[in-house]
Amino acid sequence: MAVKLNKIKEVFFLFFKLGCIAFGGPAAHISMMEKEVVTKRKWMTRQHFLDMVGATNLVPGPNSTQMTMHCGHVRAGWAGLFIGGLSFITPAVFFTLALAIIYTEYGEVPAIAPFFYGIKPAVIGIIFDASFKLGKKAFKSWHLIALGICIAVLSLLGIDEFILILVSGIIGMIWLNILSNKNHTSIFAPILLLIKPIGIAASNSSIFISFLKIALVLFGSGYVLIAYIDAELVENLGWLTKQQLLDAIAMGQFTPGPVLTTATFVGYQLNGISGALWASLGMFLPSFFLVGLLVKLIPWLRKSKMLSKFLDAVNAGAVGIMIAISLKLGYELAFDWRALVLMGISTFVAFKLRQVSSFWIIIGGGLLGYLLFMIP
Repeated sequence: MAVKLNKIKEVFFLFFKLGCIAFGGPAAHISMMEKEVVTKRKWMTRQHFLDMVGATNLVPGPNSTQMTMHCGHVRAGWAGLFIGGLSFITPAVFFTLALAIIYTEYGEVPAIAPFFYGIKPAVIGIIFDASFKLGKKAFKSWHLIALGICIAVLSLLGIDEFILILVSGIIGMIWLNILSNKNHTSIFAPILLLIKPIGIAASNSSIFISFLKIALVLFGSGYVLIAYIDAELVENLGWLTKQQLLDAIAMGQFTPGPVLTTATFVGYQLNGISGALWASLGMFLPSFFLVGLLVKLIPWLRKSKMLSKFLDAVNAGAVGIMIAISLKLGYELAFDWRALVLMGISTFVAFKLRQVSSFWIIIGGGLLGYLLFMIP
């Protein structure tokens, strides 16, 4: 019992530490974990670690958060799974909630507003960079490149993003000749996104349901969340404006840990502290159940060609939508020379200076925005 308790403590302190310092997005988070659990602590082999990374890409949810659960399970069993996930998520949720409160109280105050003015175009540079990096991974063949471009064009024309994501997955499966008479339940998850929560008002229950739906179809990087929040909360429900979406993305980048704590910020904007907690619960709850299943199903998932091809097509479509959203958001700032300068600088830094964390790009954008805002 003492040995098991010590292992649980190890899991808690490691992932709580990472939850407090892990800036830079899912790829950076997973790199930090590999150094800690494979190289330093030797909890597992590198091949075992890579197997888990591959498995998390086959199910919806935040990859890096799910990896903390996998690693926790390897070290301390089922208790380690839950402790690993919670200890990684909790610091980011509280940091994001604190920023949401500060933003709501001071974001429109003249002395503070210029700082947020600079953050917005900086975020667009980060999105451009994320779209490029995700595109290199998602566009594995000319079929997927063509699919992604078509989805981007249709998104620019105003077609509902969730419908596009669903259609891209189905078309991708058919086009790649993977469709068969086997179990097709995996293709029906995106249909959840076509269901609106009961009532139009942003109540705690509707906030929870909206983020639960998003969590159940959020494949790949946490950055794809941008496309889903835009479709569900901006276009579909009208709960957020494009400007509020940019602010929420910035706050998710500004804090350590999973970028999906953007949900915490959005929930607070919609319904205060209770909305923040319900949004966070909806976003992260499915991952605990999915990782619990993956522990037993990893061998089958890695061999499932049908599921793999469906997810390839979904990811290509999601990147296409991210590209379209980047262009839309960029266009909205295109007639403000200050915003254009900031957007150009942030894009250059994100693309050319890979070692610079998104955190510093956000900080730099805010500071430069503050200075440029003072220029007549």
